[in-house]
Amino acid sequence: MFDNPYSTAVLAWYETNARDLPWRRDDATPWSILVSEIMLQQTPVARVLPAWEAWMRRWPSPAHLAEEPSGEAVRMWNRLGYPRRALNLHAAACAVVERHGGEVPSSHADLLALPGVGAYTAAAVASFAFGQRHAVLDTNVRRVLARAHTGAEYPPKTQTKAEVALAESLVPPDAAVAARWAVAVMELGALVCTARSPACAECPLSAQCAWRLAGKPAYEGPPRRGQTYAGTDRQVRGRLLAVLRESPAPVPKSALDVVWQEPVQRERALDALVADGLVDPLDDGTYALPH
Repeated sequence: MFDNPYSTAVLAWYETNARDLPWRRDDATPWSILVSEIMLQQTPVARVLPAWEAWMRRWPSPAHLAEEPSGEAVRMWNRLGYPRRALNLHAAACAVVERHGGEVPSSHADLLALPGVGAYTAAAVASFAFGQRHAVLDTNVRRVLARAHTGAEYPPKTQTKAEVALAESLVPPDAAVAARWAVAVMELGALVCTARSPACAECPLSAQCAWRLAGKPAYEGPPRRGQTYAGTDRQVRGRLLAVLRESPAPVPKSALDVVWQEPVQRERALDALVADGLVDPLDDGTYALPH
Protein backbone atom coordinates (compact mmCIF):
# COMPACT_ATOMS: atom_id res chain seq x y z
CA MET A 1 0.00 0.00 0.00
CA PHE A 2 1.32 3.44 -0.91
CA ASP A 3 2.18 5.63 2.04
CA ASN A 4 4.08 8.87 1.63
CA PRO A 5 3.86 10.84 4.88
CA TYR A 6 5.70 13.78 3.32
CA SER A 7 3.95 14.42 0.03
CA THR A 8 1.12 16.69 1.16
CA ALA A 9 3.42 19.06 3.03
CA VAL A 10 6.14 19.10 0.37
CA LEU A 11 3.75 19.61 -2.53
CA ALA A 12 2.01 22.47 -0.71
CA TRP A 13 5.36 24.08 0.07
CA TYR A 14 6.47 23.75 -3.57
CA GLU A 15 3.27 25.39 -4.80
CA THR A 16 4.26 28.67 -3.17
CA ASN A 17 8.06 28.46 -3.10
CA ALA A 18 9.16 26.95 -6.42
CA ARG A 19 11.64 28.98 -8.44
CA ASP A 20 10.46 30.15 -11.84
CA LEU A 21 13.01 28.38 -14.04
CA PRO A 22 12.58 28.29 -17.82
CA TRP A 23 13.01 24.51 -18.10
CA ARG A 24 10.08 24.08 -15.70
CA ARG A 25 7.62 26.18 -17.66
CA ASP A 26 4.73 24.71 -19.62
CA ASP A 27 6.37 25.55 -22.95
CA ALA A 28 9.68 23.84 -22.08
CA THR A 29 10.57 21.21 -24.68
CA PRO A 30 11.97 17.76 -23.80
CA TRP A 31 15.25 18.85 -25.42
CA SER A 32 15.46 21.97 -23.25
CA ILE A 33 14.82 19.84 -20.16
CA LEU A 34 17.49 17.32 -21.16
CA VAL A 35 19.98 20.17 -21.69
CA SER A 36 19.15 21.62 -18.28
CA GLU A 37 19.59 18.29 -16.53
CA ILE A 38 23.01 17.69 -18.08
CA MET A 39 24.12 21.24 -17.25
CA LEU A 40 22.85 21.05 -13.67
CA GLN A 41 25.01 18.05 -12.87
CA GLN A 42 27.53 19.39 -10.32
CA THR A 43 26.77 23.00 -11.31
CA PRO A 44 24.47 25.46 -9.46
CA VAL A 45 21.42 27.01 -11.10
CA ALA A 46 22.86 30.54 -11.03
CA ARG A 47 25.71 29.49 -13.31
CA VAL A 48 23.59 27.24 -15.49
CA LEU A 49 20.83 29.71 -16.30
CA PRO A 50 22.74 32.07 -18.66
CA ALA A 51 24.58 29.14 -20.24
CA TRP A 52 21.30 27.28 -20.82
CA GLU A 53 19.66 30.35 -22.36
CA ALA A 54 22.59 30.89 -24.74
CA TRP A 55 22.65 27.20 -25.66
CA MET A 56 18.93 27.08 -26.42
CA ARG A 57 19.11 30.22 -28.55
CA ARG A 58 21.82 28.65 -30.66
CA TRP A 59 20.58 25.05 -30.67
CA PRO A 60 16.82 24.97 -30.02
CA SER A 61 16.60 21.32 -31.10
CA PRO A 62 18.86 18.25 -31.15
CA ALA A 63 19.12 18.54 -34.94
CA HIS A 64 20.57 22.05 -34.71
CA LEU A 65 23.36 20.83 -32.41
CA ALA A 66 23.97 17.60 -34.34
CA GLU A 67 24.70 19.63 -37.49
CA GLU A 68 27.74 21.26 -35.88
CA PRO A 69 31.13 19.83 -34.79
CA SER A 70 31.36 18.58 -31.22
CA GLY A 71 34.03 21.23 -30.63
CA GLU A 72 31.38 23.93 -30.91
CA ALA A 73 29.54 22.34 -28.00
CA VAL A 74 32.77 22.47 -25.99
CA ARG A 75 33.22 26.13 -26.99
CA MET A 76 29.69 27.05 -25.91
CA TRP A 77 30.10 25.15 -22.65
CA ASN A 78 32.45 27.95 -21.63
CA ARG A 79 33.23 27.75 -17.88
CA LEU A 80 30.47 25.46 -16.64
CA GLY A 81 33.07 22.87 -15.68
CA TYR A 82 33.31 19.14 -16.38
CA PRO A 83 33.31 19.82 -20.15
CA ARG A 84 32.89 16.18 -21.11
CA ARG A 85 29.23 16.92 -20.49
CA ALA A 86 29.31 19.09 -23.62
CA LEU A 87 30.59 16.16 -25.67
CA ASN A 88 27.91 13.95 -24.12
CA LEU A 89 25.19 16.41 -25.08
CA HIS A 90 26.48 16.58 -28.63
CA ALA A 91 26.60 12.77 -28.83
CA ALA A 92 23.10 12.56 -27.36
CA ALA A 93 21.81 15.05 -29.94
CA CYS A 94 23.32 12.97 -32.74
CA ALA A 95 21.77 9.81 -31.29
CA VAL A 96 18.36 11.49 -31.02
CA VAL A 97 18.55 12.50 -34.68
CA GLU A 98 19.78 9.09 -35.85
CA ARG A 99 17.55 6.88 -33.70
CA HIS A 100 14.47 8.95 -32.92
CA GLY A 101 13.88 11.29 -35.86
CA GLY A 102 15.16 14.31 -33.98
CA GLU A 103 12.67 14.01 -31.11
CA VAL A 104 13.88 13.29 -27.59
CA PRO A 105 12.37 9.88 -26.77
CA SER A 106 9.78 9.53 -24.03
CA SER A 107 10.70 5.96 -23.16
CA HIS A 108 12.82 5.66 -20.03
CA ALA A 109 14.80 2.83 -21.65
CA ASP A 110 15.48 4.91 -24.77
CA LEU A 111 16.56 7.87 -22.67
CA LEU A 112 18.89 5.67 -20.65
CA ALA A 113 20.48 4.44 -23.90
CA LEU A 114 21.50 7.97 -24.95
CA PRO A 115 25.19 8.85 -24.54
CA GLY A 116 25.94 10.50 -21.21
CA VAL A 117 22.49 9.79 -19.76
CA GLY A 118 22.52 7.84 -16.52
CA ALA A 119 19.80 6.56 -14.21
CA TYR A 120 19.10 9.93 -12.59
CA THR A 121 18.95 11.92 -15.84
CA ALA A 122 16.74 9.36 -17.59
CA ALA A 123 14.28 9.39 -14.69
CA ALA A 124 14.35 13.18 -14.46
CA VAL A 125 13.66 13.75 -18.17
CA ALA A 126 10.96 11.07 -18.24
CA SER A 127 9.31 12.73 -15.24
CA PHE A 128 9.75 16.41 -16.01
CA ALA A 129 9.38 16.32 -19.80
CA PHE A 130 6.80 13.55 -20.15
CA GLY A 131 5.02 13.46 -16.78
CA GLN A 132 5.89 9.87 -16.06
CA ARG A 133 6.13 8.09 -12.73
CA HIS A 134 9.74 7.49 -11.67
CA ALA A 135 11.87 7.80 -8.56
CA VAL A 136 14.16 10.77 -9.24
CA LEU A 137 17.04 10.51 -6.83
CA ASP A 138 19.64 13.28 -6.98
CA THR A 139 21.92 14.64 -4.23
CA ASN A 140 19.25 17.00 -2.91
CA VAL A 141 16.58 14.32 -2.72
CA ARG A 142 18.97 11.86 -1.08
CA ARG A 143 19.77 14.44 1.61
CA VAL A 144 16.11 15.27 2.32
CA LEU A 145 15.19 11.60 2.64
CA ALA A 146 18.25 10.84 4.77
CA ARG A 147 17.27 13.53 7.25
CA ALA A 148 13.49 13.28 7.21
CA HIS A 149 13.16 9.50 7.08
CA THR A 150 16.44 7.91 8.15
CA GLY A 151 17.53 10.46 10.74
CA ALA A 152 21.03 10.92 9.29
CA GLU A 153 22.50 14.33 8.53
CA TYR A 154 23.86 13.15 5.18
CA PRO A 155 23.20 10.18 2.91
CA PRO A 156 25.93 7.59 2.26
CA LYS A 157 28.68 8.71 -0.11
CA THR A 158 27.57 6.10 -2.64
CA GLN A 159 23.89 5.57 -3.42
CA THR A 160 22.55 2.39 -1.81
CA LYS A 161 19.80 -0.06 -2.68
CA ALA A 162 18.00 0.97 0.49
CA GLU A 163 17.89 4.58 -0.69
CA VAL A 164 16.50 3.57 -4.05
CA ALA A 165 13.88 1.34 -2.40
CA LEU A 166 12.83 4.16 -0.07
CA ALA A 167 12.59 6.66 -2.94
CA GLU A 168 10.54 4.24 -5.00
CA SER A 169 8.20 3.54 -2.09
CA LEU A 170 7.43 7.26 -1.78
CA VAL A 171 6.54 7.88 -5.44
CA PRO A 172 2.83 8.81 -5.61
CA PRO A 173 0.72 6.38 -7.70
CA ASP A 174 -0.65 9.08 -10.02
CA ALA A 175 1.96 9.91 -12.69
CA ALA A 176 1.26 13.65 -12.74
CA VAL A 177 1.48 13.90 -8.96
CA ALA A 178 4.61 11.73 -9.00
CA ALA A 179 6.34 14.10 -11.41
CA ARG A 180 5.36 17.05 -9.22
CA TRP A 181 6.63 15.25 -6.12
CA ALA A 182 9.94 14.55 -7.82
CA VAL A 183 10.68 18.19 -8.56
CA ALA A 184 9.21 19.41 -5.27
CA VAL A 185 11.40 17.31 -2.98
CA MET A 186 14.41 18.21 -5.12
CA GLU A 187 13.60 21.92 -4.72
CA LEU A 188 13.22 21.48 -0.98
CA GLY A 189 16.73 20.09 -0.80
CA ALA A 190 18.12 22.88 -2.96
CA LEU A 191 16.50 25.78 -1.09
CA VAL A 192 15.77 24.68 2.49
CA CYS A 193 17.30 21.33 3.44
CA THR A 194 20.72 22.40 2.21
CA ALA A 195 23.95 20.58 2.92
CA ARG A 196 25.64 23.15 5.13
CA SER A 197 22.91 25.43 6.51
CA PRO A 198 19.51 23.72 6.61
CA ALA A 199 16.70 26.17 7.37
CA CYS A 200 14.75 23.79 9.59
CA ALA A 201 12.41 26.54 10.82
CA GLU A 202 11.22 27.05 7.23
CA CYS A 203 10.93 23.37 6.35
CA PRO A 204 7.48 21.84 5.79
CA LEU A 205 8.81 18.55 7.18
CA SER A 206 10.23 20.04 10.37
CA ALA A 207 7.58 18.53 12.63
CA GLN A 208 8.20 15.01 11.33
CA CYS A 209 11.88 15.11 10.40
CA ALA A 210 13.64 12.21 12.11
CA TRP A 211 16.99 14.02 12.13
CA ARG A 212 15.60 17.18 13.75
CA LEU A 213 13.55 15.20 16.27
CA ALA A 214 16.66 13.26 17.26
CA GLY A 215 18.48 16.50 18.06
CA LYS A 216 20.31 16.81 14.75
CA PRO A 217 23.02 14.23 15.50
CA ALA A 218 26.32 14.93 13.77
CA TYR A 219 27.30 12.97 10.72
CA GLU A 220 29.36 9.89 11.65
CA GLY A 221 30.42 8.67 8.22
CA PRO A 222 33.68 9.22 6.36
CA PRO A 223 34.96 12.83 6.33
CA ARG A 224 33.16 15.01 3.82
CA ARG A 225 35.80 17.06 2.05
CA GLY A 226 34.84 19.95 -0.16
CA GLN A 227 36.15 19.86 -3.70
CA THR A 228 39.28 21.91 -4.27
CA TYR A 229 40.02 23.62 -7.55
CA ALA A 230 43.00 25.96 -7.22
CA GLY A 231 46.19 24.28 -8.30
CA THR A 232 44.51 21.09 -9.49
CA ASP A 233 44.65 19.42 -12.89
CA ARG A 234 41.05 20.59 -13.32
CA GLN A 235 42.20 24.19 -13.13
CA VAL A 236 44.96 23.57 -15.66
CA ARG A 237 42.54 21.81 -18.00
CA GLY A 238 40.19 24.76 -17.72
CA ARG A 239 42.91 27.23 -18.66
CA LEU A 240 44.03 25.16 -21.63
CA LEU A 241 40.47 24.83 -22.90
CA ALA A 242 39.89 28.56 -22.45
CA VAL A 243 42.68 29.30 -24.93
CA LEU A 244 41.13 26.98 -27.51
CA ARG A 245 37.58 28.24 -26.95
CA GLU A 246 38.66 31.84 -27.47
CA SER A 247 40.55 31.14 -30.70
CA PRO A 248 38.66 30.71 -33.99
CA ALA A 249 41.65 28.82 -35.41
CA PRO A 250 43.99 26.09 -34.14
CA VAL A 251 46.64 27.36 -31.74
CA PRO A 252 50.37 26.57 -31.51
CA LYS A 253 51.70 24.67 -28.55
CA SER A 254 53.40 27.83 -27.31
CA ALA A 255 49.98 29.44 -26.76
CA LEU A 256 49.09 26.60 -24.41
CA ASP A 257 52.42 26.48 -22.63
CA VAL A 258 52.06 30.00 -21.24
CA VAL A 259 48.89 29.25 -19.25
CA TRP A 260 50.64 27.14 -16.59
CA GLN A 261 54.23 27.28 -15.48
CA GLU A 262 54.65 23.75 -14.11
CA PRO A 263 55.42 21.69 -17.23
CA VAL A 264 54.74 18.18 -15.88
CA GLN A 265 51.27 19.08 -14.63
CA ARG A 266 50.53 21.10 -17.78
CA GLU A 267 51.45 18.22 -20.08
CA ARG A 268 49.49 15.77 -17.96
CA ALA A 269 46.41 17.98 -18.17
CA LEU A 270 46.81 18.40 -21.92
CA ASP A 271 47.23 14.66 -22.43
CA ALA A 272 44.06 14.08 -20.42
CA LEU A 273 42.12 16.55 -22.57
CA VAL A 274 43.28 14.76 -25.70
CA ALA A 275 42.39 11.37 -24.21
CA ASP A 276 38.92 12.66 -23.30
CA GLY A 277 38.30 13.84 -26.84
CA LEU A 278 38.12 17.49 -25.80
CA VAL A 279 41.24 18.58 -27.71
CA ASP A 280 42.51 17.53 -31.13
CA PRO A 281 46.30 17.52 -31.71
CA LEU A 282 46.72 18.31 -35.40
CA ASP A 283 49.41 17.01 -37.77
CA ASP A 284 51.09 20.41 -38.04
CA GLY A 285 51.72 20.54 -34.27
CA THR A 286 48.83 22.87 -33.44
CA TYR A 287 45.83 22.12 -31.23
CA ALA A 288 42.11 22.67 -31.74
CA LEU A 289 38.71 21.84 -30.33
CA PRO A 290 37.34 18.56 -31.76
CA HIS A 291 35.64 18.40 -35.14
